[in-house]
Amino acid sequence: MKRILLMVCRNIFLVPFMWVKLCYYASHVDKYSEEKRFEMLKFITTRANKGGNVTIEVHGKENIPEKDGFMFFPNHQGLYDVLAIIQACPRPFSVVAKKEVANIQFLKQVFACMKAYMIDRDDVRQAMQVIIDVADEVKNGRNYLIFAEGTRSRSGNEVQTFKGGSFKAATKARCPIVPVALIDSFVPFDSSTTKPVTVQVHFLKPLCYDEYKDMKTTEIAGQVKDAIQQTIQEQDSKFSCLL
Repeated sequence: MKRILLMVCRNIFLVPFMWVKLCYYASHVDKYSEEKRFEMLKFITTRANKGGNVTIEVHGKENIPEKDGFMFFPNHQGLYDVLAIIQACPRPFSVVAKKEVANIQFLKQVFACMKAYMIDRDDVRQAMQVIIDVADEVKNGRNYLIFAEGTRSRSGNEVQTFKGGSFKAATKARCPIVPVALIDSFVPFDSSTTKPVTVQVHFLKPLCYDEYKDMKTTEIAGQVKDAIQQTIQEQDSKFSCLL
């Protein structure tokens, strides 16, 4: 909360204008192209990060597929995760998020601008329909992000178990799966500090359909989790060597 207030205070003259613009875009999503909406979100997050002492360090942009119609699968550290990837990613994408965050102000408007899907994990029929709809959109060239852990980690950079069911949309769409390793993404919104922080976003080598078509979704989940965990451990080792 302290960092959010810092972001607002340091952009005090810009905030009212951008809030109105964000709400208008969220209420008129079909009036603007996905690229235009994403450009607006990227501007907001970039200014907020600058005001809030947050630096986004991006690695592996070359691993993002050149052709649209892929899915990101990052580890989930906190409410800030999507905003970090918005600034880091040069290509528009949407999100599948749990319904519990659907009414959090600002995130609500951001997700509306992204035409995100809110999934009810207690409603199997609704969840399956979301999977089908997302798979169809990915086939048609939209990019999506899903948090396969299902809920954010409460242990910093420790990665939780990735759920196999989270990969069903990707297998139905037969699309590239891009693991994304987030490091220290929990710090901006899920800690009380306002000290400068660097959030690392690592886009890892994608899994193409031919590589995972014969695998079970649980096996895909395990492979993606292991790639992310290995990247985090490697970065942690580098940091330890500098101390």
